Amino acid sequence: MTWSVEHLLPVRMRRVALVAPSAALRDTLVRIADSGCVELDRPGSGESAPAEASRGLPSDRGPGARLAPTAPDLDALRQERREDLLAGEAQLAAIDRGAVRRGEVAALTGWCPATDVPRLAARLAAVGAALVVLPAPGGVEPPTLLRGSRGAADSFAGLVTTYGTVPYRDVDPSWPSGVVFVVMFGVMFGDAGYGLLLLLLALALRRGLPPFLARYRRIRPFLAGAGTATVLAGIAYGEFFGPTGILPVLWLDPLDSPERLLTASIAFGGVLLALAYVAGTVNRWREGGPARAVYAPSGCAGFVVYASLALVGAGWYLDQRAYLVAGAVLAPLGLLLAGAGFLAATPGGAAGLAETGVRLFEVVVRAGTNTVSFARLAAFGLTHAALAHLIWQGTTGLARQGPAPLAAAVVLFTVATAAAFALEALIAGVQALRLEFYELFSRVFEAQGRPFRPWHVPLADPEVTT
Repeated sequence: MTWSVEHLLPVRMRRVALVAPSAALRDTLVRIADSGCVELDRPGSGESAPAEASRGLPSDRGPGARLAPTAPDLDALRQERREDLLAGEAQLAAIDRGAVRRGEVAALTGWCPATDVPRLAARLAAVGAALVVLPAPGGVEPPTLLRGSRGAADSFAGLVTTYGTVPYRDVDPSWPSGVVFVVMFGVMFGDAGYGLLLLLLALALRRGLPPFLARYRRIRPFLAGAGTATVLAGIAYGEFFGPTGILPVLWLDPLDSPERLLTASIAFGGVLLALAYVAGTVNRWREGGPARAVYAPSGCAGFVVYASLALVGAGWYLDQRAYLVAGAVLAPLGLLLAGAGFLAATPGGAAGLAETGVRLFEVVVRAGTNTVSFARLAAFGLTHAALAHLIWQGTTGLARQGPAPLAAAVVLFTVATAAAFALEALIAGVQALRLEFYELFSRVFEAQGRPFRPWHVPLADPEVTT
Protein backbone atom coordinates (compact mmCIF):
# COMPACT_ATOMS: atom_id res chain seq x y z
CA MET A 1 0.00 0.00 0.00
CA THR A 2 1.42 3.37 -1.03
CA TRP A 3 1.69 6.10 1.58
CA SER A 4 0.25 9.57 1.05
CA VAL A 5 -0.49 12.67 3.09
CA GLU A 6 -4.06 11.38 3.45
CA HIS A 7 -2.74 8.90 6.02
CA LEU A 8 -2.08 11.85 8.35
CA LEU A 9 -5.70 13.03 8.15
CA PRO A 10 -9.04 11.62 9.31
CA VAL A 11 -10.92 9.43 6.86
CA ARG A 12 -12.30 11.55 4.01
CA MET A 13 -16.09 11.85 4.12
CA ARG A 14 -18.60 12.24 1.30
CA ARG A 15 -22.02 13.82 1.53
CA VAL A 16 -24.41 11.27 0.03
CA ALA A 17 -28.06 10.90 -0.89
CA LEU A 18 -29.63 7.45 -0.75
CA VAL A 19 -32.51 7.20 -3.24
CA ALA A 20 -34.83 4.21 -3.60
CA PRO A 21 -38.27 3.31 -4.85
CA SER A 22 -40.68 3.44 -1.92
CA ALA A 23 -41.48 -0.24 -2.44
CA ALA A 24 -37.77 -1.12 -2.03
CA LEU A 25 -37.04 1.25 0.86
CA ARG A 26 -36.97 -1.46 3.50
CA ASP A 27 -34.50 -3.58 1.52
CA THR A 28 -32.40 -0.45 1.00
CA LEU A 29 -32.41 0.45 4.69
CA VAL A 30 -31.53 -3.10 5.69
CA ARG A 31 -28.45 -3.02 3.47
CA ILE A 32 -27.44 0.40 4.77
CA ALA A 33 -27.82 -0.77 8.38
CA ASP A 34 -25.88 -3.95 7.76
CA SER A 35 -23.02 -2.10 6.04
CA GLY A 36 -22.57 0.18 9.06
CA CYS A 37 -20.84 2.89 7.06
CA VAL A 38 -23.44 5.68 6.77
CA GLU A 39 -24.30 8.32 9.33
CA LEU A 40 -27.83 9.29 8.40
CA ASP A 41 -29.17 12.76 9.09
CA ARG A 42 -31.70 13.10 11.88
CA PRO A 43 -35.25 12.31 10.79
CA GLY A 44 -36.86 15.27 9.08
CA SER A 45 -40.43 16.00 8.19
CA GLY A 46 -40.97 13.23 5.73
CA GLU A 47 -44.27 11.35 5.58
CA SER A 48 -44.83 8.92 8.43
CA ALA A 49 -44.60 5.22 7.86
CA PRO A 50 -47.78 3.21 8.38
CA ALA A 51 -48.72 3.26 12.04
CA GLU A 52 -48.59 -0.51 12.35
CA ALA A 53 -44.90 -0.48 11.40
CA SER A 54 -43.87 0.79 14.83
CA ARG A 55 -46.88 0.20 17.10
CA GLY A 56 -45.87 -1.56 20.31
CA LEU A 57 -42.17 -1.81 19.45
CA PRO A 58 -39.58 -1.43 22.23
CA SER A 59 -37.10 1.44 22.39
CA ASP A 60 -34.82 1.57 19.35
CA ARG A 61 -31.86 2.16 21.71
CA GLY A 62 -31.89 -1.35 23.13
CA PRO A 63 -28.60 -3.26 22.99
CA GLY A 64 -28.10 -6.15 20.61
CA ALA A 65 -30.55 -4.92 17.99
CA ARG A 66 -30.73 -6.95 14.77
CA LEU A 67 -32.70 -6.82 11.54
CA ALA A 68 -34.48 -9.58 9.71
CA PRO A 69 -33.48 -9.78 6.00
CA THR A 70 -37.18 -9.67 5.03
CA ALA A 71 -40.10 -7.93 6.69
CA PRO A 72 -41.08 -10.05 9.72
CA ASP A 73 -44.42 -10.62 11.41
CA LEU A 74 -44.24 -8.23 14.37
CA ASP A 75 -46.92 -10.10 16.35
CA ALA A 76 -44.94 -13.32 15.96
CA LEU A 77 -41.78 -11.56 17.13
CA ARG A 78 -43.59 -10.32 20.23
CA GLN A 79 -44.89 -13.79 21.02
CA GLU A 80 -41.38 -15.22 20.61
CA ARG A 81 -39.93 -12.35 22.73
CA ARG A 82 -37.40 -11.51 20.03
CA GLU A 83 -36.33 -8.23 21.63
CA ASP A 84 -33.32 -7.95 19.33
CA LEU A 85 -35.41 -8.05 16.15
CA LEU A 86 -38.08 -5.79 17.62
CA ALA A 87 -35.43 -3.21 18.55
CA GLY A 88 -34.03 -3.40 15.02
CA GLU A 89 -37.46 -2.87 13.51
CA ALA A 90 -37.96 0.14 15.80
CA GLN A 91 -34.79 1.72 14.48
CA LEU A 92 -35.77 0.95 10.90
CA ALA A 93 -39.24 2.45 11.43
CA ALA A 94 -37.75 5.65 12.84
CA ILE A 95 -35.43 6.01 9.83
CA ASP A 96 -38.29 5.20 7.46
CA ARG A 97 -40.39 8.01 8.95
CA GLY A 98 -37.54 10.46 8.35
CA ALA A 99 -37.25 9.69 4.66
CA VAL A 100 -38.30 12.39 2.17
CA ARG A 101 -40.87 11.05 -0.28
CA ARG A 102 -41.77 12.40 -3.71
CA GLY A 103 -44.28 10.21 -5.46
CA GLU A 104 -42.93 6.68 -5.61
CA VAL A 105 -39.40 7.66 -4.60
CA ALA A 106 -37.92 8.02 -1.11
CA ALA A 107 -34.59 9.59 -0.20
CA LEU A 108 -32.29 10.01 2.78
CA THR A 109 -29.09 11.99 3.21
CA GLY A 110 -26.01 11.47 5.35
CA TRP A 111 -22.24 11.03 5.45
CA CYS A 112 -20.20 8.07 4.25
CA PRO A 113 -16.44 7.41 4.17
CA ALA A 114 -15.16 7.97 0.64
CA THR A 115 -13.56 4.51 0.52
CA ASP A 116 -16.91 2.84 1.28
CA VAL A 117 -18.93 4.69 -1.36
CA PRO A 118 -18.28 2.28 -4.30
CA ARG A 119 -18.98 -0.84 -2.23
CA LEU A 120 -22.20 0.53 -0.77
CA ALA A 121 -23.37 1.83 -4.15
CA ALA A 122 -23.00 -1.68 -5.61
CA ARG A 123 -25.00 -3.21 -2.73
CA LEU A 124 -27.82 -0.72 -3.14
CA ALA A 125 -27.95 -1.10 -6.92
CA ALA A 126 -28.84 -4.77 -6.41
CA VAL A 127 -32.22 -3.72 -4.93
CA GLY A 128 -32.88 -0.88 -7.38
CA ALA A 129 -31.60 1.92 -5.14
CA ALA A 130 -28.87 4.46 -5.83
CA LEU A 131 -26.20 6.28 -3.87
CA VAL A 132 -25.53 9.82 -5.13
CA VAL A 133 -22.50 11.85 -4.02
CA LEU A 134 -23.50 15.42 -3.21
CA PRO A 135 -21.45 18.59 -2.77
CA ALA A 136 -20.54 19.18 0.86
CA PRO A 137 -22.82 21.88 2.32
CA GLY A 138 -21.10 25.13 3.18
CA GLY A 139 -20.50 25.87 6.85
CA VAL A 140 -21.10 22.28 7.93
CA GLU A 141 -18.13 20.27 9.20
CA PRO A 142 -18.23 16.56 8.30
CA PRO A 143 -18.04 14.02 11.13
CA THR A 144 -14.62 12.68 12.08
CA LEU A 145 -13.49 9.07 11.75
CA LEU A 146 -9.86 8.43 12.65
CA ARG A 147 -8.04 5.94 10.47
CA GLY A 148 -6.82 4.06 13.51
CA SER A 149 -10.45 3.42 14.51
CA ARG A 150 -10.77 0.94 11.66
CA GLY A 151 -7.59 -1.11 11.99
CA ALA A 152 -4.78 -2.38 14.20
CA ALA A 153 -4.29 1.02 15.78
CA ASP A 154 -7.72 0.96 17.38
CA SER A 155 -6.29 1.43 20.87
CA PHE A 156 -4.01 4.26 19.67
CA ALA A 157 -7.04 6.06 18.23
CA GLY A 158 -8.78 5.49 21.55
CA LEU A 159 -6.02 7.47 23.25
CA VAL A 160 -6.90 10.49 21.10
CA THR A 161 -10.69 10.15 21.35
CA THR A 162 -10.42 9.95 25.14
CA TYR A 163 -9.10 13.51 25.01
CA GLY A 164 -11.75 14.67 22.54
CA THR A 165 -12.95 14.40 18.96
CA VAL A 166 -10.41 15.54 16.39
CA PRO A 167 -11.83 18.29 14.13
CA TYR A 168 -12.34 17.00 10.60
CA ARG A 169 -9.78 19.42 9.15
CA ASP A 170 -7.04 18.60 11.67
CA VAL A 171 -4.30 16.01 11.42
CA ASP A 172 -4.91 12.53 12.82
CA PRO A 173 -2.29 12.01 15.56
CA SER A 174 -3.29 8.44 16.47
CA TRP A 175 -0.04 6.70 15.56
CA PRO A 176 2.37 9.42 16.78
CA SER A 177 0.53 9.82 20.06
CA GLY A 178 0.52 6.07 20.62
CA VAL A 179 4.26 5.81 19.97
CA VAL A 180 5.02 8.77 22.25
CA PHE A 181 2.85 7.29 25.01
CA VAL A 182 4.61 3.92 25.04
CA VAL A 183 8.05 5.57 24.89
CA MET A 184 7.28 7.75 27.91
CA PHE A 185 5.79 4.76 29.71
CA GLY A 186 8.95 2.74 29.06
CA VAL A 187 11.23 5.51 30.34
CA MET A 188 9.33 5.63 33.64
CA PHE A 189 8.86 1.86 33.94
CA GLY A 190 12.24 0.82 32.56
CA ASP A 191 12.87 -2.79 33.54
CA ALA A 192 13.44 -5.60 31.05
CA GLY A 193 11.76 -8.13 33.33
CA TYR A 194 8.67 -5.99 33.77
CA GLY A 195 8.59 -5.39 30.01
CA LEU A 196 8.62 -9.13 29.31
CA LEU A 197 5.62 -9.54 31.61
CA LEU A 198 3.74 -6.91 29.61
CA LEU A 199 4.64 -8.65 26.34
CA LEU A 200 3.42 -11.98 27.74
CA LEU A 201 0.17 -10.35 28.80
CA ALA A 202 -0.28 -8.86 25.31
CA LEU A 203 0.32 -12.32 23.78
CA ALA A 204 -2.18 -13.89 26.17
CA LEU A 205 -4.83 -11.31 25.27
CA ARG A 206 -4.24 -11.97 21.59
CA ARG A 207 -4.94 -15.65 22.19
CA GLY A 208 -8.03 -14.84 24.26
CA LEU A 209 -6.48 -15.86 27.57
CA PRO A 210 -7.63 -15.61 30.26
CA PRO A 211 -11.26 -15.58 29.08
CA PHE A 212 -12.44 -13.03 31.65
CA LEU A 213 -10.03 -10.47 30.14
CA ALA A 214 -11.27 -10.97 26.58
CA ARG A 215 -13.02 -7.58 26.58
CA TYR A 216 -9.63 -5.89 26.99
CA ARG A 217 -8.16 -7.37 23.80
CA ARG A 218 -8.27 -4.02 22.03
CA ILE A 219 -5.54 -2.66 24.34
CA ARG A 220 -3.00 -5.31 23.33
CA PRO A 221 -1.19 -2.94 20.90
CA PHE A 222 -0.63 -0.65 23.88
CA LEU A 223 0.61 -3.53 26.00
CA ALA A 224 2.91 -4.79 23.26
CA GLY A 225 4.29 -1.32 22.58
CA ALA A 226 4.68 -0.48 26.26
CA GLY A 227 6.33 -3.84 26.89
CA THR A 228 8.81 -3.31 24.07
CA ALA A 229 9.67 0.22 25.25
CA THR A 230 10.03 -1.03 28.84
CA VAL A 231 12.39 -3.82 27.77
CA LEU A 232 14.55 -1.40 25.78
CA ALA A 233 14.67 1.10 28.65
CA GLY A 234 15.50 -1.72 31.06
CA ILE A 235 18.39 -2.80 28.85
CA ALA A 236 19.64 0.79 28.78
CA TYR A 237 19.39 1.01 32.58
CA GLY A 238 20.72 -2.51 33.25
CA GLU A 239 17.50 -3.45 35.09
CA PHE A 240 15.98 -6.95 35.03
CA PHE A 241 13.52 -7.22 37.92
CA GLY A 242 15.75 -4.68 39.59
CA PRO A 243 19.55 -4.38 39.74
CA THR A 244 20.01 -8.17 39.68
CA GLY A 245 23.21 -8.01 37.64
CA ILE A 246 21.72 -10.10 34.83
CA LEU A 247 22.00 -7.17 32.41
CA PRO A 248 24.92 -4.75 32.13
CA VAL A 249 24.25 -1.01 32.17
CA LEU A 250 24.37 0.14 28.54
CA TRP A 251 23.53 3.81 29.02
CA LEU A 252 23.18 4.86 32.65
CA ASP A 253 22.16 3.64 36.07
CA PRO A 254 19.33 5.96 37.20
CA LEU A 255 20.53 5.96 40.81
CA ASP A 256 24.14 6.71 39.84
CA SER A 257 23.38 9.36 37.18
CA PRO A 258 20.12 11.11 38.08
CA GLU A 259 21.28 14.41 36.55
CA ARG A 260 21.87 12.85 33.14
CA LEU A 261 18.48 11.16 33.23
CA LEU A 262 16.82 14.43 34.26
CA THR A 263 18.54 16.38 31.48
CA ALA A 264 17.66 13.75 28.88
CA SER A 265 14.01 13.75 30.00
CA ILE A 266 13.67 17.52 29.71
CA ALA A 267 15.44 17.54 26.34
CA PHE A 268 13.12 14.78 25.11
CA GLY A 269 10.13 16.77 26.32
CA GLY A 270 11.45 19.86 24.51
CA VAL A 271 11.56 17.95 21.23
CA LEU A 272 8.01 16.67 21.75
CA LEU A 273 6.74 20.18 22.52
CA ALA A 274 8.40 21.54 19.39
CA LEU A 275 6.70 18.84 17.31
CA ALA A 276 3.38 19.66 19.00
CA TYR A 277 3.79 23.29 17.94
CA VAL A 278 4.47 22.15 14.36
CA ALA A 279 1.32 20.02 14.37
CA GLY A 280 -0.60 22.90 15.94
CA THR A 281 0.61 25.26 13.21
CA VAL A 282 -0.60 22.84 10.52
CA ASN A 283 -3.98 22.52 12.22
CA ARG A 284 -4.42 26.28 12.64
CA TRP A 285 -3.65 26.71 8.91
CA ARG A 286 -6.21 24.08 7.93
CA GLU A 287 -8.80 25.55 10.33
CA GLY A 288 -8.41 29.26 9.61
CA GLY A 289 -5.82 29.89 6.92
CA PRO A 290 -2.28 31.31 7.03
CA ALA A 291 -3.09 34.28 9.29
CA ARG A 292 -4.47 31.97 11.96
CA ALA A 293 -1.40 29.75 11.68
CA VAL A 294 1.03 32.67 12.03
CA TYR A 295 -0.53 34.51 14.99
CA ALA A 296 -1.96 31.67 17.10
CA PRO A 297 -0.14 30.90 20.39
CA SER A 298 -0.35 27.23 19.47
CA GLY A 299 0.91 27.99 15.96
CA CYS A 300 3.89 29.74 14.44
CA ALA A 301 3.99 32.54 17.05
CA GLY A 302 4.02 30.06 19.92
CA PHE A 303 6.66 27.97 18.17
CA VAL A 304 8.96 30.98 17.76
CA VAL A 305 8.54 31.92 21.43
CA TYR A 306 9.23 28.35 22.48
CA ALA A 307 12.25 28.05 20.16
CA SER A 308 13.73 31.24 21.65
CA LEU A 309 13.31 29.91 25.19
CA ALA A 310 14.80 26.56 24.20
CA LEU A 311 17.83 28.27 22.65
CA VAL A 312 18.35 30.39 25.76
CA GLY A 313 18.08 27.31 27.98
CA ALA A 314 20.46 25.31 25.78
CA GLY A 315 22.91 28.21 25.65
CA TRP A 316 22.91 28.51 29.43
CA TYR A 317 23.30 24.75 29.99
CA LEU A 318 25.97 24.25 27.32
CA ASP A 319 27.64 27.62 27.92
CA GLN A 320 27.20 28.55 24.25
CA ARG A 321 26.85 32.30 23.68
CA ALA A 322 25.65 31.82 20.10
CA TYR A 323 22.55 30.01 21.35
CA LEU A 324 21.86 32.77 23.85
CA VAL A 325 22.10 35.44 21.16
CA ALA A 326 19.84 33.50 18.77
CA GLY A 327 17.25 33.04 21.51
CA ALA A 328 17.36 36.72 22.42
CA VAL A 329 16.80 37.67 18.76
CA LEU A 330 13.87 35.27 18.25
CA ALA A 331 12.03 36.11 21.47
CA PRO A 332 10.80 39.60 20.45
CA LEU A 333 9.63 38.28 17.09
CA GLY A 334 7.59 35.50 18.66
CA LEU A 335 6.11 37.80 21.30
CA LEU A 336 5.26 40.37 18.62
CA LEU A 337 3.42 37.80 16.50
CA ALA A 338 1.53 36.34 19.46
CA GLY A 339 0.77 39.80 20.82
CA ALA A 340 -0.68 40.93 17.51
CA GLY A 341 -2.97 37.92 17.48
CA PHE A 342 -4.09 38.50 21.06
CA LEU A 343 -4.63 42.23 20.53
CA ALA A 344 -6.76 41.63 17.44
CA ALA A 345 -9.14 39.55 19.54
CA THR A 346 -9.64 42.32 22.14
CA PRO A 347 -11.72 45.51 21.97
CA GLY A 348 -8.46 47.49 21.97
CA GLY A 349 -7.45 50.37 24.17
CA ALA A 350 -5.78 50.09 27.56
CA ALA A 351 -7.87 47.09 28.54
CA GLY A 352 -6.88 45.27 25.36
CA LEU A 353 -3.21 46.02 25.94
CA ALA A 354 -3.44 44.80 29.53
CA GLU A 355 -5.16 41.58 28.47
CA THR A 356 -2.56 41.05 25.75
CA GLY A 357 0.27 41.51 28.25
CA VAL A 358 -1.24 38.99 30.66
CA ARG A 359 -1.73 36.43 27.90
CA LEU A 360 1.83 36.89 26.63
CA PHE A 361 3.11 36.33 30.16
CA GLU A 362 1.01 33.16 30.30
CA VAL A 363 2.48 31.93 27.00
CA VAL A 364 6.05 32.33 28.29
CA VAL A 365 5.37 30.80 31.71
CA ARG A 366 3.40 27.91 30.25
CA ALA A 367 6.15 27.09 27.76
CA GLY A 368 8.70 26.92 30.56
CA THR A 369 6.58 24.96 33.05
CA ASN A 370 5.43 22.48 30.41
CA THR A 371 9.04 21.75 29.50
CA VAL A 372 10.05 21.23 33.11
CA SER A 373 7.00 18.99 33.53
CA PHE A 374 8.77 16.32 31.49
CA ALA A 375 11.20 15.96 34.40
CA ARG A 376 8.60 13.56 35.80
CA LEU A 377 9.89 10.99 33.27
CA ALA A 378 13.18 10.99 35.18
CA ALA A 379 11.49 11.28 38.58
CA PHE A 380 9.35 8.18 38.16
CA GLY A 381 12.23 6.32 36.49
CA LEU A 382 14.27 7.06 39.60
CA THR A 383 11.39 5.96 41.81
CA HIS A 384 11.25 2.62 40.06
CA ALA A 385 15.01 2.16 40.31
CA ALA A 386 15.02 3.02 44.02
CA LEU A 387 12.11 0.71 44.81
CA ALA A 388 13.60 -2.16 42.79
CA HIS A 389 16.96 -1.61 44.51
CA LEU A 390 15.28 -1.78 47.92
CA ILE A 391 13.45 -5.01 47.04
CA TRP A 392 16.63 -6.60 45.71
CA GLN A 393 18.67 -5.56 48.73
CA GLY A 394 16.08 -7.07 51.07
CA THR A 395 15.94 -10.26 49.00
CA THR A 396 19.71 -10.79 48.89
CA GLY A 397 20.05 -9.89 52.58
CA LEU A 398 17.61 -12.63 53.55
CA ALA A 399 19.03 -15.16 51.09
CA ARG A 400 22.49 -15.01 52.68
CA GLN A 401 21.21 -16.13 56.08
CA GLY A 402 20.47 -19.78 55.33
CA PRO A 403 17.87 -22.16 53.81
CA ALA A 404 14.82 -20.96 55.78
CA PRO A 405 15.47 -17.26 55.17
CA LEU A 406 16.08 -18.17 51.49
CA ALA A 407 12.44 -19.30 51.18
CA ALA A 408 11.36 -16.06 52.85
CA ALA A 409 13.54 -14.16 50.38
CA VAL A 410 11.74 -15.81 47.44
CA VAL A 411 8.37 -14.88 48.94
CA LEU A 412 9.54 -11.32 49.60
CA PHE A 413 10.87 -10.89 46.08
CA THR A 414 7.72 -12.33 44.46
CA VAL A 415 5.18 -10.42 46.51
CA ALA A 416 7.09 -7.12 46.56
CA THR A 417 7.82 -7.28 42.83
CA ALA A 418 4.18 -8.02 42.01
CA ALA A 419 3.02 -5.08 44.15
CA ALA A 420 5.65 -2.75 42.66
CA PHE A 421 4.76 -3.89 39.13
CA ALA A 422 1.06 -3.13 39.59
CA LEU A 423 1.60 0.21 41.35
CA GLU A 424 4.29 1.49 38.99
CA ALA A 425 2.43 0.40 35.86
CA LEU A 426 -0.60 2.39 37.01
CA ILE A 427 1.48 5.46 37.87
CA ALA A 428 3.50 5.36 34.65
CA GLY A 429 0.34 5.02 32.57
CA VAL A 430 -1.39 7.92 34.31
CA GLN A 431 1.67 10.19 34.08
CA ALA A 432 2.26 9.43 30.39
CA LEU A 433 -1.41 10.15 29.72
CA ARG A 434 -1.18 13.42 31.64
CA LEU A 435 1.86 14.58 29.67
CA GLU A 436 0.15 13.82 26.37
CA PHE A 437 -3.13 15.51 27.28
CA TYR A 438 -1.92 18.67 29.02
CA GLU A 439 1.47 19.34 27.47
CA LEU A 440 1.02 18.06 23.91
CA PHE A 441 -2.64 17.76 22.87
CA SER A 442 -3.45 21.18 24.32
CA ARG A 443 -1.21 22.64 21.59
CA VAL A 444 -2.26 20.34 18.78
CA PHE A 445 -6.01 20.93 19.25
CA GLU A 446 -7.99 24.07 19.98
CA ALA A 447 -11.49 22.93 19.03
CA GLN A 448 -13.63 19.81 19.12
CA GLY A 449 -14.99 17.96 16.13
CA ARG A 450 -18.03 15.72 15.82
CA PRO A 451 -17.55 11.95 15.92
CA PHE A 452 -18.74 9.80 13.02
CA ARG A 453 -21.65 7.70 14.29
CA PRO A 454 -22.85 5.37 11.52
CA TRP A 455 -26.14 3.55 11.73
CA HIS A 456 -25.27 -0.10 12.16
CA VAL A 457 -27.70 -2.93 12.85
CA PRO A 458 -26.40 -6.36 11.76
CA LEU A 459 -28.60 -8.92 10.05
CA ALA A 460 -29.97 -11.80 12.04
CA ASP A 461 -29.40 -15.40 10.98
CA PRO A 462 -31.95 -16.12 8.19
CA GLU A 463 -32.77 -19.52 9.69
CA VAL A 464 -33.74 -17.87 12.98
CA THR A 465 -36.02 -15.26 11.42
CA THR A 466 -38.02 -17.49 9.09
